[in-house]
Amino acid sequence: MRLISYRLAKNLEKMVDFYSQFNPSSLSIKQFIDFGLKANEQKSYQFLKKELPVRLANIMKEIHLLPDNLLKMPSVNLVNNWYTQSFNEMIEFEVDDGCTEQTLDKFCKILVKIRNRHSDVVQTMAQGVLELKDSHEIDLHTENSIQYFLDRFYMSRIGIRMLINQHTLLFGDHINSNNHHQHIGCIDPYCDVISVVKDAYENARFLCDQYYLTSPELEICKSIDADDEPIKIVYVPSHLYHILFELFKNSMRAIVEHHKTDILPPLQVTIVKGKEDVCVKVSDQGGGIPRSLSERMFHYMYSTAPQPSKSDAHTVPLAGNIQVFNAIVFTILGYGYGLPISRLYARYLHGDLVVLSCDGFGTEAIIYLKALSNEANELLPIYNKMSTRFYKTTDHTIDWRSTCNHTPISQQQFTQTQ
Repeated sequence: MRLISYRLAKNLEKMVDFYSQFNPSSLSIKQFIDFGLKANEQKSYQFLKKELPVRLANIMKEIHLLPDNLLKMPSVNLVNNWYTQSFNEMIEFEVDDGCTEQTLDKFCKILVKIRNRHSDVVQTMAQGVLELKDSHEIDLHTENSIQYFLDRFYMSRIGIRMLINQHTLLFGDHINSNNHHQHIGCIDPYCDVISVVKDAYENARFLCDQYYLTSPELEICKSIDADDEPIKIVYVPSHLYHILFELFKNSMRAIVEHHKTDILPPLQVTIVKGKEDVCVKVSDQGGGIPRSLSERMFHYMYSTAPQPSKSDAHTVPLAGNIQVFNAIVFTILGYGYGLPISRLYARYLHGDLVVLSCDGFGTEAIIYLKALSNEANELLPIYNKMSTRFYKTTDHTIDWRSTCNHTPISQQQFTQTQ
């Protein structure tokens, strides 16, 4: 039995090594749209059965570069096992069986199974980091390595879930019931930005009212383009919602705690469409953030909210409540992961999230989204010598995005089997 287990483990290691040699294929949102309009399940299957193992293998190789102390944490070990199991399930489709209807159905069900298995990856990995903090002293090198890894790990997860969601929404059993009529998979070709803003505001306001019994009003300063039309964009509404909810939640908490009066200054949102970007600016008068802490806002080990207890992570003040909006809002926001993960969602399609603070007055956060769908390309981490070197050096001046795939694949590459 031990010999069989050893051989299986060695075979898995060889397969991970093999697939990690390939770079993930970066898609543009236009390619997602163009392919979704044709909705060819066989071509999607042929692409994903190669692409998903590549993306999984690339990040699995980096998991094993983490500090030994972190790898030994039970929660991190659990995440590692999830990825191993998912990778094993994907490579079962490596042998071409003619792409029968039964195979396509099985493949779609496996994707749903993988998505469900990985639904708690963010929380579980965060718990693993907390387990390390509780049991070991974390030096600067280890902290920087963890920061670097988590940015890449969570970005990889966003990309993998995007591929899975597109396929299952286009070809799954629930295609006609759960998917919005104008959506192509999880992408809205006519995403009304102001509608997403209002939705995120109302849900954040609900939490604020629950905890503080009051909340600031929303004031939208501009939301029309040059032709006096509502600003619309080709985008993934759930990604924009996640970013906005996190910003509103933070701003509301800051405003209420800073003013401590019944009359609260409003949250101001400005939406502008330029030649390159659609910008959404969220401004508050919540007292701002000291400059000494501003650089820590996007660190996974920093949070101004109390950390959730292991027994009850749902009572953290304005740190998110997974029961409010299903899987969109993570209870993990209470761990201090809200802003860094929100920035990853913005950067995933080559946008960005920038936070500027005036200490003593308030904060401005600007979300940049690509205005042109052919320029909104996936930003995907790549496992290579540069990324490997980062974990071993004490010089952490390398930007993790410098080892990402910036080049979108061609339409021909997307529609052909690799």
